[in-house]
Amino acid sequence: METRKIDAHNHPDWHGHDLGKFLANMDENGIEKCFLLTFLAPEEESDPLALGAVHGALLGEKSVLSFSRSLSYMERAPERFILGYAPDPRDREACRKLIAARKIYGARLCGEIKFRTMYDSPDCLRLFHTAGELGMPVTLHMQYDLQKKYTDAWGEWWGGSIHTLEHCLQECPETVFLGHAPGFWIHISGDDLWKTKTYPAPTDPVLPGGEIPRLLRTYPNLYCDISSGSGYEALTRDRQFTKKFLLEFQDRVLFARDYFDHIHEDLIESLDLPESVKEKIYFGNARKLVPPEQPA
Repeated sequence: METRKIDAHNHPDWHGHDLGKFLANMDENGIEKCFLLTFLAPEEESDPLALGAVHGALLGEKSVLSFSRSLSYMERAPERFILGYAPDPRDREACRKLIAARKIYGARLCGEIKFRTMYDSPDCLRLFHTAGELGMPVTLHMQYDLQKKYTDAWGEWWGGSIHTLEHCLQECPETVFLGHAPGFWIHISGDDLWKTKTYPAPTDPVLPGGEIPRLLRTYPNLYCDISSGSGYEALTRDRQFTKKFLLEFQDRVLFARDYFDHIHEDLIESLDLPESVKEKIYFGNARKLVPPEQPA
């Protein structure tokens, strides 16, 4: 019997996939439901790869992945998606907008938080407290600025450091956070690669003392979103370590893609994990964080 799957990180109209292609891809990969997340950073702050993947500006939109696109998917295939929404925390109406998204449109997640601001700022923490009160897990995109030529245009960075994340975990114990992206996953190892690399090389060993294991052991409100190249490459550096990591934190890791391939599933299947562990990673942990709602 095939394990049920929830893709805990993806986006509408992403990398050439309209709704039809999106649903076909889910079916091909045995994915029952998908967390459908927004990316509402202003266009002038957005990274070129995201703009190229969606071309939001061509549609006259000021953000890359708008809430209206997600709502369009939900209206046409409500049984396949779990709705996410993350307003810009710098917007003075951000908390009210999140409450409205939850109460009017049924949004269940606060994501994707991907903004050029420190995630432990008062504005961000206010939004995260609101998400916690609403029972909405928060997906954080973390990324360091590694650009060293300060005379060039600004480098890409999102959210701050791993210590910023720890401050959020401390200040918002009622809120579940999903760690994601290069600035999170680079810390699976206890080295200093985060100072020089966005992504590790496959030959970079995983050293003891990584911040991610420490934070998972310390803060029960931290979970891991394994999507994109960052999660995949972190977990393929040392597969023996990865198997031990997934066994220890089997209740805190969520299968996710942020794309339309099957590399994350191939990785999980290569590790000879117990079926009970795979069920949690593929489906159970996501469903635990966002359980089905009872009819009103």
